Amino acid sequence: MPRSLGLAAYLAFARRQPRKPASFDIPRPNGELIWLHCSDPARARSLAQLGLRLSHLRDDTQKVLITTSGDQPPTQDLPDGAIWQACPSENPADAEAFLDHWRPDLLIWLGSLLRPALTVASFNRMPCMLLEPDAPALENKRWRVGPEPIRATLAHFNVILADTPAIASRFRSMLPDDVEVHEGGLLTEEAPALACVDSDLNELRQALAGRPVWLASHVQSDEMPAILSAYRAALRLSHRLLLVVVPDTHDDADKVHAQVTAQDWRAAFWEDGEFPERETQVLLTETPSELGLWYRVAPVSFIGSSLVPGHGGRDPLEAAALGSAVVYGPSVRNHLDSYTRLANAGAARIVRDADSLATALIQLAAPDQLASMAHAGWQVISETAEVTDAIIAHAQRLLDGEDVPT
Repeated sequence: MPRSLGLAAYLAFARRQPRKPASFDIPRPNGELIWLHCSDPARARSLAQLGLRLSHLRDDTQKVLITTSGDQPPTQDLPDGAIWQACPSENPADAEAFLDHWRPDLLIWLGSLLRPALTVASFNRMPCMLLEPDAPALENKRWRVGPEPIRATLAHFNVILADTPAIASRFRSMLPDDVEVHEGGLLTEEAPALACVDSDLNELRQALAGRPVWLASHVQSDEMPAILSAYRAALRLSHRLLLVVVPDTHDDADKVHAQVTAQDWRAAFWEDGEFPERETQVLLTETPSELGLWYRVAPVSFIGSSLVPGHGGRDPLEAAALGSAVVYGPSVRNHLDSYTRLANAGAARIVRDADSLATALIQLAAPDQLASMAHAGWQVISETAEVTDAIIAHAQRLLDGEDVPT
């Protein structure tokens, strides 16, 4: 590729910077290793999900390497199989040490903030993909050492997936022909289709006999007073309404169950083999292990761990993927992007206390409201799947060495 004075000056300056040797405490996994990097740590979870799906398709190792800007791991919980490592400095010696240890087979870089020295070192060893480079810039904006090396750095990616057709067109006009530029869309969290036992689903639907159901999933014990208060209010207008409660963890179950029994609700216990009878008001479960069943039978799901600060929220896409309208509280920092997408599409509704939760339950008793929210949720899920499938198709081709630019 053509020599760039800006990139050469940047790399010379990077070599003179102090080294920051990394500590590699985790050995490299066997088999292919996908390396994922994102400038925004808040998006590490969705990127890790993508990488793990790709890894599973390749050799079922279910291990990926993920780096983020900064020296601290993401505050979000990463999925099992994602190995976080601090990103090396821009000193080429640190970059080479990083690559020597991990020996990745593919780099997928998410975001517009670029590290030229690390990108050049990576391009010399593996195929590289860039996602969503809407406004590319140097991550270290203080490094002004000559002409901007942005264009030359972008030329060290084999495939670039731009957010929009306009951005893709702009990149095609500024980059050499051997850089593939495609329209890719925005990467977002995926929605796993949670399984359930078909016989349980059929028996439960027979027991419910068309009875209206709402689900409170991933419930913390400190959310139960508001949930039960909202339910009591909703019962005044919907006397047959059944509440299914799924605690967030087994440890929460005893406290949740105690609050239900202390208020003399007529309860059934799923783990004891009990099905809801005509007079049952609350169906209690022990853990989220059967959420695939409950999201299928509940047209409305309040996703807990969100009403009281400190729990961070839980994944709402699991419910939307199974056709359940999503209701949630304000404390959802761990999945803010997913809630925002669903809310903007009309598939989710925020509540802040028992009164607003009761109002939501009453209003969502209307079939047309539920159908509209369920349809909107499906659209969000479908768009996510299309973007992810396109990224994985390009990644598979690069890993297989098919039509890789040289």
